[in-house]
Amino acid sequence: MGRYVIISTLTDEGAKTLKKNPGRVKEVYSELKEMGVNVLDQYVVLGNFDFLTIVEDGEAKITRAVVEMLSRGSVRTATYKAIPVDEFIESLK
Repeated sequence: MGRYVIISTLTDEGAKTLKKNPGRVKEVYSELKEMGVNVLDQYVVLGNFDFLTIVEDGEAKITRAVVEMLSRGSVRTATYKAIPVDEFIESLK
């Protein structure tokens, strides 16, 4: 099991949906959990991106969940593997 950071940017359609239904943010959080992804934290980011979500699970499960989110056309994502600092240091020994 790994930890991943998903950075999301709304499309124009996604921004329209969010304006009509601000609670949609929490619905997506719940949908990720329903897909079996362990959501550790979620943030709204003011800047070049809109949301930052930290998840933990297997790579295949997270990949499926991200593809499902992308297929809706309301968001674009970048997903990164996050390695705990102590684990990183240990791997260099």
